[in-house]
Amino acid sequence: MENTERLLRIVEKSPILMQVFEHMKELGLETYYVGAGCIVQTVWNDLTNRPLNYGISDIDIVYFNDTDLSYRAEDEMITRGKKLLTDIPIQIDMKNQARVHLWYEEKFGTAIKPYHTIESAIDTWPTTATSLGLRLDHTQNWTLYAPFGLDDLFNMVIRPNKSLISEAVYKCKVKK
Repeated sequence: MENTERLLRIVEKSPILMQVFEHMKELGLETYYVGAGCIVQTVWNDLTNRPLNYGISDIDIVYFNDTDLSYRAEDEMITRGKKLLTDIPIQIDMKNQARVHLWYEEKFGTAIKPYHTIESAIDTWPTTATSLGLRLDHTQNWTLYAPFGLDDLFNMVIRPNKSLISEAVYKCKVKK
């Protein structure tokens, strides 16, 4: 079975992730992804015969709105998202990738240029396995963005994505 089909089969077995995807349709965001660790951990849990939600500390939801980069606009979207996802028993971490450059240096010590698309943000996520996003549209069609493919994900390999992260950030991700 192709890795994309394997990924979708595993994600579709997760009631919590499927609830998130269904609720995200109600937010009306065209460009969003659920991604990174919650997807990776779900796959690895399935591969190692653990409960699908084991070890998932948060669900990363990213979107892209470069028409209003204010904190207020992002906070309003986060509030709407959390209100919509109140039945999800895992913390929701929602971020507008268009405004990451405004706070990244303070948090990670390195200045970055603004992202021009949500995909250009995912291109820089810390590891090749976690650099992926998935969304479900109103017609039940999946969109997967995985710039490094899915081999590392299914081989359970944690390889640094050297496009942006420091060694310290990478080691922190590996430990987590």
